[in-house]
Amino acid sequence: MESVPLLRYLLFGQLTRDTILPLEGKPQIDIPGGSLYYAAAGLALWGDSCGLVGRVGEDYPQDWLSLFDPYKLDHRGVRVLPEAVDVRAFYAYLDESTCQRDNPVSHFARLGEPFPKSLLGYTNPTNPLDSRTQPGKLSLRMTDILQDFLDATAAHLCPMDFISHNLIPPALRHGQITTITLDPGAGYMNPIYWDDIPALVKGLSAFICSETKLASLFQGRSTDPWEMAETIASYGCEFVVVKRGARGQYLYDSNGHAGWIVPAYPARMIDPTGAGDAFCGGFLATLRETYDPLEAALRGGVSASLVMEGSGPLYALGTMPGLPQARLESLRSMVRRR
Repeated sequence: MESVPLLRYLLFGQLTRDTILPLEGKPQIDIPGGSLYYAAAGLALWGDSCGLVGRVGEDYPQDWLSLFDPYKLDHRGVRVLPEAVDVRAFYAYLDESTCQRDNPVSHFARLGEPFPKSLLGYTNPTNPLDSRTQPGKLSLRMTDILQDFLDATAAHLCPMDFISHNLIPPALRHGQITTITLDPGAGYMNPIYWDDIPALVKGLSAFICSETKLASLFQGRSTDPWEMAETIASYGCEFVVVKRGARGQYLYDSNGHAGWIVPAYPARMIDPTGAGDAFCGGFLATLRETYDPLEAALRGGVSASLVMEGSGPLYALGTMPGLPQARLESLRSMVRRR
């Protein structure tokens, strides 16, 4: 493919092969997914000219890498490793707040659906603590960043391992990238990593984290999400967003010590997969454009709402023209100050 000139954004994340049993509709068998693609979908609703950075094995369907080319999303930064890497993921939604990711056989039997061959041998990956020193196959390296990608000015890091998140932001700051947002990985949002967090957070434009992961990090220290957000911000981060699923987001601005409660847009939830990553993509595109964190949270919320109304990262990009803007104006009227 032709390279995308003058990249504005970079997204770093993972690509997966998803099988989803959504809240409504047919099972989605072996479809493209992963934080990188959902963040790209959320970003593409508000901006373009973005480079994608990630890693996959040689067994990953190569035609999936070009799915976002029509939206000016450059996949040259996705490195294909010379070995097979199992990146399958399974999601079974029982209700809007309950997702189970193991024992797919029982879930297909419950629905009376045939078990797909693509899930043979699947086991739900456990979530052990990340290593501080030993990178995994899918851990990103600084050499994964193409030289021309550093001409971008804004970047978001989707949830990944500690090593990836520790190495990549300093490399980005050597380029033109002044806006950096990060969604932490579950493998290090643990009290054992408490002393590592200040250095990881320092210099970020925004730390965007689920309430669940934040509570895990602060176990034994605090249960107040606003207190947690203020603590994270005190490490040298301008904005902290606490993602609360169907309840929306809390936004804390350290510059003015201000907080906002941003509700979720009342969308019809079909498949919540990737909604949080789509939020981050919309947030980055807007923050780079306006540097208004509230506007970024609002557009991120609209991105999330459109993704969850169907399955797969491309669903939201087929929405009717004008719908994102209409939802934005509606959501804007629902915001409350802390």
